[in-house]
Amino acid sequence: MEYVSPEGLRLDGRRPKEVRQLKCELAVLHRADGSAYLEMGNTKVLATVYGPHEVSQRSQSLHDRALVHCEYSMATFSTGERRRRPKGDRRSVELSLVIRQSMEAAILTHLLPRTQIDIYVQVLQADGGTRAACINAATLALADAGVPMRDLVASCAAGYLNGTPLLDLNYVEDSAGGPDLTVALLPKAEKVTLLQMDSKLPLDTFEAVLGLAMDGCKAIAAHMRQALLEHTRKQAVVRGPVRL
Repeated sequence: MEYVSPEGLRLDGRRPKEVRQLKCELAVLHRADGSAYLEMGNTKVLATVYGPHEVSQRSQSLHDRALVHCEYSMATFSTGERRRRPKGDRRSVELSLVIRQSMEAAILTHLLPRTQIDIYVQVLQADGGTRAACINAATLALADAGVPMRDLVASCAAGYLNGTPLLDLNYVEDSAGGPDLTVALLPKAEKVTLLQMDSKLPLDTFEAVLGLAMDGCKAIAAHMRQALLEHTRKQAVVRGPVRL
C-alpha cells in the first residue's frame, strides 16, 4: 500500500512532516478542578483533574511531595469494535503509568507535600496517536486546575513507512506495521520525559524519526500555549477588572 503519493501527500492529505489538525478546549467540566477536551485529527480525548486534595489513603501519603494518581480508559464506542474493556486490563494499566510518569516530570510535586492529584483520561474516539493525545489533554487539564508545573508536557508520535519518516500517525498508518515511536517533551528545557518505540530502527533513521517527533512536540506545545492564553483572556473578560 502506498502511504505517500508521488506528489508527497499522505492518505489524509497531509505532508509527511505535518501534524494533524488540533483543537483544544479547557474547563469543559465545571465540577472538576481542571478539565480539557482535545482533538488530534479524529482522535478525541477528555481529561479531568481533581486536586490537590487530602490523600485518600493516609498510608500512601508522601511527606515531601504530592502523590499523583492517573487512570486511563477507552470508551466502549471509541473504536469500531463494540466490546467492553475490563477495568484494569494490561493496556489501561500501562498507559495509566506512562501518563502518570510523564506528568510527574513536569508537576512541581515538592510544592504540594502530603496531597494527592487525580488525573482521569478517557479516549472518546481513537484514530491513532491516542497515547500522545492523552498526555496532551492531561497537561491542559493540569494547567486548567492551576497545578504548578515546570513546563507543559507536549507529546507526538512519528513513524517510518516505505522509507519515509511520517509525523503524527493516524490509525491506518499506525496499523501498517512499520516502526513508530512516541515522545513526550518539556519544550523549554528540551527534556524528553517519554520515549517509547515498538521495533528497532537503524541509528541514522532513528535519529531522523526522533528529531521529527520532537519537532512535532514543539509545534503542539505552541498550539496548547495559544489555547491557554485564549482561555485566560476569556476568563478575564468574564470576571471583569480586578478591584483593589
